[in-house]
Amino acid sequence: MDTDLKARAKAHAAQDPFPMKGFSHVEWWVGNAFQTAMFLRTMLGFSIVGYRGPETGVRETSSYLLESGNIRFMVTGAQGPEHPVADHVHLHGPGVHDVAFLVPNAEEAFELSLERGAEVAYKPTVTESDHGAMVAAGIKTYGDTIHSMVELEGFYPDFEPREDLIARSAGLHTIDHVVANVEDMNKWVEFYERVFHFTMLRHFDDEAISTEYTALMSKVMWDGEGIIKLPINEPAEARKRSQIEEYLMFYRSAGVQHIAMATADLQGTMEDVHARGLETIYVPDEYYPEAMERVPDLDADWDRIIANRILVDADEGGQLLQIFTKMLQDRPTVFFEFIERRGATGFGLGNFKALFESIEREQAARGNL
Repeated sequence: MDTDLKARAKAHAAQDPFPMKGFSHVEWWVGNAFQTAMFLRTMLGFSIVGYRGPETGVRETSSYLLESGNIRFMVTGAQGPEHPVADHVHLHGPGVHDVAFLVPNAEEAFELSLERGAEVAYKPTVTESDHGAMVAAGIKTYGDTIHSMVELEGFYPDFEPREDLIARSAGLHTIDHVVANVEDMNKWVEFYERVFHFTMLRHFDDEAISTEYTALMSKVMWDGEGIIKLPINEPAEARKRSQIEEYLMFYRSAGVQHIAMATADLQGTMEDVHARGLETIYVPDEYYPEAMERVPDLDADWDRIIANRILVDADEGGQLLQIFTKMLQDRPTVFFEFIERRGATGFGLGNFKALFESIEREQAARGNL
């Protein structure tokens, strides 16, 4: 992104009466909240810091609140089949329901979003307990995904705090970006411009993101400060079915495709999670000679980079290391990205071809290419 464009985006955000403080949490609706929480704790080092369910007076769902650094996930499962969570899982499989933002005033943010044309997901609610107070309200976005606007003091008051003495951190500390797959990218770009005053950080067309067989287009929306970045993907016409088309087919609507989480040491994080049994996509040996030429001054042990199948790139701001997990559930829908930014502001443009060829190999193995 050029300097002038970045400056204009920051100036645009500074004038907006819709300030955001960052991501509050991401809530997953799943078939078994306990097992999902155990996966996040065991494989990724998240600590279980809160619980909400029948034992705390919530009769219809069970939820676990997990943290790793500044990342907060809620995982929620239904107690019975006749509940919106169960309906969501039946249609989509396990997936993200809520990408929530922290705001200074949730009611004002909610009213402003309605004035700008957003639809109500749920009206402002106030929750208080001995350990915190929260005002939250939600609006609808792509598919069945919502954005909650959360005003929080202390701990999440609807959760019973827990101390996790078992979890061992893998070094994941911040949500870097949340990626949506949609049928109509420009519709949702306009939505984020209108409702949140976001601007476009980067635009990748089908020539930039393509292989011999598949292609997609992507626009990255952000808040002007880099605290919240939301890439939006749509399929492009190509010879075979793209990863976006596969996602839309199996998720049965637009939705969150992946969540990128930052670490200060991707090599160490990958050695940790690989030892725990987490699987990441395969990057072929042929990728690395080209990568060494493209990023010749990378301050890293190339033997470790290759052993952990890490992708590397560089842009005008610096360097970038990244890798993607395999699918997190039976349906080929949601996965994670792990990322280490060394000044880079991009999303690994130099890795797109190698990455998508790896994804295509997995699609072909599933019979979905």
